[in-house]
Amino acid sequence: MSQCPPLPPYTEETARLKVQAAEDAWNSCDPERVALAYTEDSEWRNRDTFLRGRREIRAFLREKWSRELDYRLRKELWSYTGNRISVRFEYEWHDTARQWWRSYGNEQWEYDENGLMRRRYASINDLPIAEADRRIVH
Repeated sequence: MSQCPPLPPYTEETARLKVQAAEDAWNSCDPERVALAYTEDSEWRNRDTFLRGRREIRAFLREKWSRELDYRLRKELWSYTGNRISVRFEYEWHDTARQWWRSYGNEQWEYDENGLMRRRYASINDLPIAEADRRIVH
């Protein structure tokens, strides 16, 4: 079975490393790369969408990044304990009409013993912004 270090139980240092690794992967906008951090049967709630497994995660991310253009994300460690990490995040993107958006949210993550995420629950809100108001620039 593959491992995705750092492994639980998490310390502040290893939780921060895990959060940074997630931020880096998501900013690649590569569904294959992102999906490798999750268990084969990973369970997700993303807004009002419920997913199960890497195949559904990859399909979801391909569709997401086909509409959320020039996507750029920042994550911040909120809390951690044992095999769980909570983060707050914001990301910016624009749609095909060039309307910019800032999306805010919180995620709760639960990991298996190999450091693969088996549960991800995300609550997200979107705010339209002017391009001049962007805070996350490539």
